Amino acid sequence: ELILNQIPDFLKSGIAAGIGLFIAFIGFVQGGLVVENPETLVKLGNLKSLPVIFTLLGLMLIAVLLQKKVKGAILIGMLVLTLLGLPLGLVSYHGLVSMPPTMGPTLLQMDVLGALDLGLVTVILVFVFVDLFDTAGTLVGISQQAGLLKQGKLPRATRAFLPDAVATTAGAAMGTSTVVCYIESSTGVAEGGRTGLTAIVVAILFLLALFFFPLAQMIGGGFALETGRTLYPITAPVLIIVGCLMASNLTQIDWNKWDEALPAFLVFVGMPLTYSIADGMALGFITYPILKIFCGKIKEVHPIMILIAVLFLLRYVMLA
Repeated sequence: ELILNQIPDFLKSGIAAGIGLFIAFIGFVQGGLVVENPETLVKLGNLKSLPVIFTLLGLMLIAVLLQKKVKGAILIGMLVLTLLGLPLGLVSYHGLVSMPPTMGPTLLQMDVLGALDLGLVTVILVFVFVDLFDTAGTLVGISQQAGLLKQGKLPRATRAFLPDAVATTAGAAMGTSTVVCYIESSTGVAEGGRTGLTAIVVAILFLLALFFFPLAQMIGGGFALETGRTLYPITAPVLIIVGCLMASNLTQIDWNKWDEALPAFLVFVGMPLTYSIADGMALGFITYPILKIFCGKIKEVHPIMILIAVLFLLRYVMLA
């Protein structure tokens, strides 16, 4: 919480906008609007492709519903796309209810003694560091979007970090991939979610989703192309819409102050270009104190921010 509250407001705005751009980029890729290109990394996708047409249709539909202030605009848009996609083969019916798979093969299957090896200490510290700043970046970005920051600080941030830490540990013990705060939570904020009740409802729905996995797979399972690539034309428009909503944070950055604008900009563009929240934050967090020092404004930099910059640098030195 102390670290989170020492991040300057302009960097918080850069983080929020960067997460928005990151989400939008994922939506562009998953919707087929951009594809890989060996020469330029990415290029415009095939606009005649049915999944791409659906992605654009979903964008327009949700945008119109949002403009008309229709409650549940994002959910309605997804349901309409799902119904339209069924007869066209973009959505496959898998059933409604099924029992969750057993956790037996992965539950508590850990080599604890192996993890205590000194050679793994560096790896463990790097993962802790990345997980911490992935979570911090997500909390800052979504809290900024939700208007929950008060004087640049997130009240009771420890209560947000604690369940993330518990979930990370418990998830690993169960054998799942890393459980962290997800940037897709911004879709709930876009629909008006602002309180703990939102999180409780989502948690209950996730528990129910364990038994309605075929239904969830029908909507979010994606459409497999002949090339082997999978597109997600039902959910991709939502990510792009949320990215657009979060981009508004850029207006809170003073672009006339280079010692603030550049670090915020590097965070903003760094997240999607490195495909990592933590790496994008690192670019801005390292640049920020360096610029302040050379501009003679070292007193404006909190010692914690200097420490974070040093830790980021050490992380990349250790990974080299």
